[in-house]
Amino acid sequence: MAHKVFISYKTEDTEYKDIIQDELDIDMIDNSLNSPVKSENEDYILRYIRENHLSKSTVTLTLIGNRSAESLHPLFEDQYYIKREMQASLYNGTGNSKNGVLAVILPSMYNAVYPSPNTTTSSFDGNTVSISNISDDTVIKEISENFYLDSPMHDVNRDYWTSNERYVIAVKWDDFISNPNKYIDMAYAKRTAPIANYTKVHPK
Repeated sequence: MAHKVFISYKTEDTEYKDIIQDELDIDMIDNSLNSPVKSENEDYILRYIRENHLSKSTVTLTLIGNRSAESLHPLFEDQYYIKREMQASLYNGTGNSKNGVLAVILPSMYNAVYPSPNTTTSSFDGNTVSISNISDDTVIKEISENFYLDSPMHDVNRDYWTSNERYVIAVKWDDFISNPNKYIDMAYAKRTAPIANYTKVHPK
Protein backbone atom coordinates (compact mmCIF):
# COMPACT_ATOMS: atom_id res chain seq x y z
CA MET A 1 0.00 0.00 0.00
CA ALA A 2 1.42 3.40 -0.97
CA HIS A 3 1.48 5.86 1.93
CA LYS A 4 1.39 9.63 1.54
CA VAL A 5 4.75 10.88 2.79
CA PHE A 6 5.92 14.38 3.74
CA ILE A 7 9.71 14.79 4.04
CA SER A 8 10.85 17.28 6.69
CA TYR A 9 14.49 18.30 6.34
CA LYS A 10 17.06 21.04 6.75
CA THR A 11 18.43 22.66 3.59
CA GLU A 12 21.87 21.20 4.35
CA ASP A 13 20.41 17.68 4.00
CA THR A 14 18.73 18.21 0.63
CA GLU A 15 20.95 15.59 -1.03
CA TYR A 16 19.42 12.87 1.13
CA LYS A 17 15.91 14.10 0.36
CA ASP A 18 16.76 13.92 -3.35
CA ILE A 19 18.03 10.34 -3.00
CA ILE A 20 14.75 9.31 -1.37
CA GLN A 21 12.71 10.96 -4.09
CA ASP A 22 14.80 10.09 -7.14
CA GLU A 23 16.82 6.95 -6.45
CA LEU A 24 15.06 4.69 -3.97
CA ASP A 25 12.31 2.26 -4.97
CA ILE A 26 9.66 3.41 -2.52
CA ASP A 27 5.96 2.74 -2.82
CA MET A 28 4.82 6.16 -1.64
CA ILE A 29 2.90 9.23 -2.72
CA ASP A 30 5.27 12.14 -2.20
CA ASN A 31 3.60 15.17 -0.59
CA SER A 32 6.83 16.97 0.24
CA LEU A 33 7.53 20.66 -0.25
CA ASN A 34 10.27 20.82 -2.89
CA SER A 35 10.60 24.56 -3.38
CA PRO A 36 10.39 27.52 -0.99
CA VAL A 37 7.01 29.16 -0.42
CA LYS A 38 7.18 32.64 -1.98
CA SER A 39 6.32 34.70 1.05
CA GLU A 40 8.03 36.48 3.94
CA ASN A 41 5.04 35.86 6.22
CA GLU A 42 5.87 32.94 8.53
CA ASP A 43 2.23 32.29 9.46
CA TYR A 44 1.25 32.11 5.80
CA ILE A 45 4.16 29.78 4.99
CA LEU A 46 3.22 27.37 7.76
CA ARG A 47 -0.47 27.49 6.87
CA TYR A 48 0.41 26.75 3.24
CA ILE A 49 2.57 23.78 4.26
CA ARG A 50 -0.14 22.42 6.55
CA GLU A 51 -3.00 22.82 4.10
CA ASN A 52 -1.24 21.78 0.90
CA HIS A 53 1.24 19.18 2.10
CA LEU A 54 0.97 17.93 5.68
CA SER A 55 -2.82 17.62 5.78
CA LYS A 56 -2.63 15.36 2.72
CA SER A 57 0.05 13.07 4.17
CA THR A 58 -0.04 10.15 6.61
CA VAL A 59 3.68 9.74 7.38
CA THR A 60 6.24 12.44 8.13
CA LEU A 61 9.78 11.33 7.33
CA THR A 62 12.21 13.66 9.09
CA LEU A 63 15.90 13.65 8.23
CA ILE A 64 18.16 13.99 11.28
CA GLY A 65 21.44 15.65 10.35
CA ASN A 66 23.93 17.71 12.33
CA ARG A 67 21.67 20.80 12.22
CA SER A 68 18.52 19.09 13.45
CA ALA A 69 18.96 19.51 17.20
CA GLU A 70 16.90 21.50 19.70
CA SER A 71 20.10 23.05 21.09
CA LEU A 72 21.99 24.56 18.17
CA HIS A 73 25.34 26.23 17.70
CA PRO A 74 24.67 30.02 17.78
CA LEU A 75 25.78 30.37 14.17
CA PHE A 76 23.12 27.94 12.95
CA GLU A 77 19.56 28.95 12.14
CA ASP A 78 16.78 28.14 14.58
CA GLN A 79 14.37 25.23 14.23
CA TYR A 80 11.15 27.20 13.78
CA TYR A 81 9.93 25.51 10.63
CA ILE A 82 10.83 21.90 11.36
CA LYS A 83 9.32 22.21 14.85
CA ARG A 84 6.07 23.55 13.40
CA GLU A 85 6.06 20.85 10.71
CA MET A 86 6.44 18.21 13.41
CA GLN A 87 3.75 19.79 15.59
CA ALA A 88 1.35 19.76 12.64
CA SER A 89 2.32 16.13 12.01
CA LEU A 90 1.45 15.15 15.58
CA TYR A 91 -1.78 17.14 15.75
CA ASN A 92 -5.03 15.26 15.32
CA GLY A 93 -7.99 17.51 14.59
CA THR A 94 -10.37 18.92 12.00
CA GLY A 95 -8.73 18.86 8.58
CA ASN A 96 -5.50 17.41 9.93
CA SER A 97 -5.03 13.78 10.98
CA LYS A 98 -2.00 12.67 12.98
CA ASN A 99 0.91 11.38 10.92
CA GLY A 100 3.19 8.52 11.74
CA VAL A 101 6.71 9.87 12.37
CA LEU A 102 9.85 8.27 10.94
CA ALA A 103 13.16 9.80 12.06
CA VAL A 104 15.95 8.81 9.68
CA ILE A 105 19.33 9.33 11.33
CA LEU A 106 21.87 10.50 8.75
CA PRO A 107 25.48 9.22 8.77
CA SER A 108 26.85 12.49 10.19
CA MET A 109 24.86 11.76 13.38
CA TYR A 110 25.60 8.07 13.89
CA ASN A 111 28.23 8.61 16.60
CA ALA A 112 26.11 11.19 18.41
CA VAL A 113 22.89 9.17 18.39
CA TYR A 114 24.34 5.67 18.70
CA PRO A 115 27.30 5.79 21.11
CA SER A 116 29.75 2.92 21.44
CA PRO A 117 29.22 0.51 23.08
CA ASN A 118 25.60 0.69 21.95
CA THR A 119 24.09 -1.93 24.25
CA THR A 120 23.77 -2.26 28.00
CA THR A 121 22.18 -4.59 30.55
CA SER A 122 18.97 -3.34 32.14
CA SER A 123 19.15 -3.03 35.92
CA PHE A 124 15.38 -3.61 35.97
CA ASP A 125 15.13 -7.06 34.39
CA GLY A 126 18.57 -7.99 33.07
CA ASN A 127 17.59 -7.68 29.40
CA THR A 128 20.14 -6.46 26.87
CA VAL A 129 18.91 -3.14 25.48
CA SER A 130 20.17 -0.79 22.79
CA ILE A 131 21.48 2.64 23.73
CA SER A 132 20.50 5.73 21.77
CA ASN A 133 20.91 9.43 22.44
CA ILE A 134 17.67 10.98 21.23
CA SER A 135 17.86 14.30 23.07
CA ASP A 136 18.06 18.08 22.72
CA ASP A 137 21.64 17.63 21.46
CA THR A 138 20.56 15.49 18.50
CA VAL A 139 16.89 16.17 17.66
CA ILE A 140 14.06 18.60 18.37
CA LYS A 141 11.85 18.00 21.42
CA GLU A 142 8.87 17.02 19.26
CA ILE A 143 10.85 13.94 18.29
CA SER A 144 12.65 13.10 21.55
CA GLU A 145 9.55 13.51 23.73
CA ASN A 146 7.59 11.18 21.47
CA PHE A 147 10.42 8.65 21.34
CA TYR A 148 10.97 8.45 25.11
CA LEU A 149 7.27 9.00 25.64
CA ASP A 150 5.92 9.59 29.14
CA SER A 151 2.73 7.53 29.08
CA PRO A 152 0.81 5.07 31.28
CA MET A 153 2.14 2.33 29.01
CA HIS A 154 5.69 2.87 30.32
CA ASP A 155 6.68 1.40 33.69
CA VAL A 156 8.57 4.23 35.40
CA ASN A 157 10.70 1.67 37.23
CA ARG A 158 11.98 0.21 33.95
CA ASP A 159 15.11 1.88 32.59
CA TYR A 160 14.24 1.45 28.91
CA TRP A 161 11.34 1.88 26.51
CA THR A 162 9.89 -0.95 24.43
CA SER A 163 8.92 -0.39 20.80
CA ASN A 164 5.24 -0.38 21.79
CA GLU A 165 5.89 2.55 24.14
CA ARG A 166 7.41 4.76 21.45
CA TYR A 167 5.50 6.71 18.82
CA VAL A 168 8.48 7.85 16.76
CA ILE A 169 10.28 5.23 14.68
CA ALA A 170 14.03 5.94 14.51
CA VAL A 171 16.33 4.24 12.01
CA LYS A 172 19.82 4.71 10.59
CA TRP A 173 20.02 5.97 7.03
CA ASP A 174 21.81 2.80 5.85
CA ASP A 175 19.11 0.58 7.32
CA PHE A 176 16.37 2.78 5.90
CA ILE A 177 17.67 2.75 2.32
CA SER A 178 18.00 -1.05 2.42
CA ASN A 179 14.24 -1.42 3.01
CA PRO A 180 12.47 1.97 3.03
CA ASN A 181 8.94 0.58 2.67
CA LYS A 182 9.36 -1.48 5.86
CA TYR A 183 10.08 1.58 8.00
CA ILE A 184 7.46 3.77 6.38
CA ASP A 185 4.91 1.00 7.05
CA MET A 186 6.05 0.85 10.69
CA ALA A 187 5.56 4.60 11.11
CA TYR A 188 2.15 4.47 9.44
CA ALA A 189 1.02 1.65 11.76
CA LYS A 190 1.75 3.80 14.83
CA ARG A 191 -1.17 6.07 13.91
CA THR A 192 -3.65 3.47 15.15
CA ALA A 193 -1.48 1.87 17.86
CA PRO A 194 -2.44 2.41 21.54
CA ILE A 195 0.59 4.68 22.07
CA ALA A 196 -0.91 7.18 19.59
CA ASN A 197 -3.27 8.28 22.37
CA TYR A 198 -0.37 9.75 24.36
CA THR A 199 1.66 11.76 21.86
CA LYS A 200 2.81 15.30 22.74
CA VAL A 201 2.20 18.01 20.14
CA HIS A 202 3.85 20.81 22.15
CA PRO A 203 6.38 19.20 24.54
CA LYS A 204 7.95 21.45 27.16
